[in-house]
Amino acid sequence: MPSLAPHIASVPASGIRRVFELAAGLDDVAMLVIGEPDVPVPHHVGDAARRAWSEDRTGYTPNGGIAPLREALVAKLARENDLHVHVEQVWVTVGATQALYQAMGLVLASGDEVLVPDPGYTTFSMNAHMLDAVPVPYALSPDHGFLPDLEAMEAAVTDRTRAVVVNSPSNPLGVVWPREVLQGLLDLAARHDLWVISDEVYEYFTYGTPHVSIASLDADDRVFSAFSLSKTYAMTGVRVGYLVTPRGLAPTMRSVQEAMISCVAEPDQHAALAAVTGDHGPVSEAREHYRRNLGLATDLLAEREIVHLDPQGAFYLWIDVSHASQGDVAGWAERFLLEQRVAVAPGSAFGRSGEGWIRICLAAAPEVIERGLRALPAPGA
Repeated sequence: MPSLAPHIASVPASGIRRVFELAAGLDDVAMLVIGEPDVPVPHHVGDAARRAWSEDRTGYTPNGGIAPLREALVAKLARENDLHVHVEQVWVTVGATQALYQAMGLVLASGDEVLVPDPGYTTFSMNAHMLDAVPVPYALSPDHGFLPDLEAMEAAVTDRTRAVVVNSPSNPLGVVWPREVLQGLLDLAARHDLWVISDEVYEYFTYGTPHVSIASLDADDRVFSAFSLSKTYAMTGVRVGYLVTPRGLAPTMRSVQEAMISCVAEPDQHAALAAVTGDHGPVSEAREHYRRNLGLATDLLAEREIVHLDPQGAFYLWIDVSHASQGDVAGWAERFLLEQRVAVAPGSAFGRSGEGWIRICLAAAPEVIERGLRALPAPGA
């Protein structure tokens, strides 16, 4: 049997999926491990997809997506993100997962370095390894409010650094980056002529802190922005996202989209169009559901004196279990699942800085969250 490309062996496995797959084989598990909305897809979105199928709208579309959807996204970006772009800068993708991979593939060559947040979403490092590039973590630590230390980031830049990944609101932390921090990172990128790849999947879920799209501050076309409909509209399995590129890349994007996916399925695009242009009441209701769950969870953790980060966005809680995990939170999370029937994501799955922490998903029934959190060992217990 021929061998695979040597760099493929360096792609790390997902510590989140490890726990999820173990949990899938057990009964009566409190599932707090996977970041998936627990609310139904809005009716008008499902209706649009069914209508497209019944009308046999199942052919190829332009590589970038159907024109009404791209135009609706241009209007949405101007209205909600203060981001004013041409339709040829907006490319409909198979979720934000493809958008992020596409952006990295455009700017990273073999051996190039990309700065990635630590803790940060696992795909950032996995993508870099898939491209035979080198992910270089920058720490998001309690000492800096889980925001980047820009001086330390700059010290990590080498002559091989090509890009930096930004994720706000953050998965797994729920931190929302302030405008001044985003501007400081853009200034750093300009000094070293770096690309910026921004993951804004959780843009609609913030709690008292406004979301700022870093591309709205970009004066010299160095930002790629990845967005998703998955979390916002409870469409995780539909797989629709979009990538917003700097100007002038339309011919290149047509080629890379054709090579990678050709186009997103047309019924899915019609569902996305209905989601973007339709009633956003369900989105507001989902946000309030997550906010209530957040209040329930943080009150319970405070009562039990368990250290945690009070998030400003997304729908996760970052919880310190170092008093129990003894330096191996991945192993502890597996034992916790088997003994307590509670599935949580080990913080080490998100990078070295996550050791001793866990991430739980707040997109769940309140009773499931309460059961899971009451099972956590309290300090001194």
